[in-house]
Parts: sequence; C-alpha cells; structure tokens
Amino acid sequence: MANKEATVAELTEKFSNSSAVLLTEYRGLTVEQLKTLRRSISENATYAVAKNTLLTIAAKNANVTAFDGQLVGPSAVAFVHGDVVSVAKALRDFAKANPLLVVKGGFFDGAALTAAEVNKLADLETREVLLAKAASVFKASLFGAAYLFQAPLAQAARAVDALRQKQEQNA
Repeated sequence: MANKEATVAELTEKFSNSSAVLLTEYRGLTVEQLKTLRRSISENATYAVAKNTLLTIAAKNANVTAFDGQLVGPSAVAFVHGDVVSVAKALRDFAKANPLLVVKGGFFDGAALTAAEVNKLADLETREVLLAKAASVFKASLFGAAYLFQAPLAQAARAVDALRQKQEQNA
C-alpha cells in the first residue's frame, strides 16, 4: 500500500510540475520499442507507464480533469518539462512508424487536448525554429535601419567629393 501511495505522490508531482501532459496507449509495443520512444523524448519529457487507477488519482490530486474517462487500456503518459511541440512531433513520428502507439489526448496550458489537437501541435514549428525565424527578421530589420542611417552620410560624402572634384577642375 505504501508503494502505491509513493507512486501516486510521484505522479501527482509530475502532473503538477509539467508544462504539458500527453496521454498514449501502448498496447502491443515491446519493451525495446518503449525504450526507443523514451530516448526520443527524454530531452523534453519523461514517459511513464502506470496503472490507470493510480494515474486517475494522481491527475485528480493535481486538478487535471483532461483524462477523465480516457484512462482505459494500457496507458502511458509523457510528462513534458521542455518543448511541447518537440514531444508531440516525436510521439506522432513514433506512432507513424509503430502504429500500436496511439496518442489519445493531452493537457496543455490548463486545457484538455484531443488527439487531433495534439497532432496539430506536432505540426507547429519547434521553439528553436521560431526563435531563429524571429532572429532573422530582427537582423534584417537592423540591417535595413543601418542602411537607412548610412545612406544620407554616404550621399553627403559623394556630394562633397563631387564638389571637390568640380573645384579642382575649375581651378
């Protein structure tokens, strides 16, 4: 009994401390396939297999109601502590290669997600790509501003040089 309570406490903490939680069903996957999946998301998430009753209690303790009625069959949860989009992409890609993995839904930013919404999340650009795009836009804007500031100086310098050359020719 103490072991179950410790597991519930640990799961409750993971529910509370995660930026997102993605629910999957893994019926029929081998231990090796699960290890591969865990490795693919380990940078941004922890993948936990637990009994549905324990997951239900832990979710309720953490005030997460997104999985009510969905915790049936062999369930596993990805507790996201990094980039949600990367984890959603990894789960989707793994499910394409291993159709036995089914993404059932999720919980992100205080709201329940359907499986379709998790797939839409997977279609988004990762945080790093979005930051790189934003940086390139800012860089282009800075170059444009620098050009605008330099252009009048360059024109003035050309005008002064042209006047100097004209005076030298007239002298």
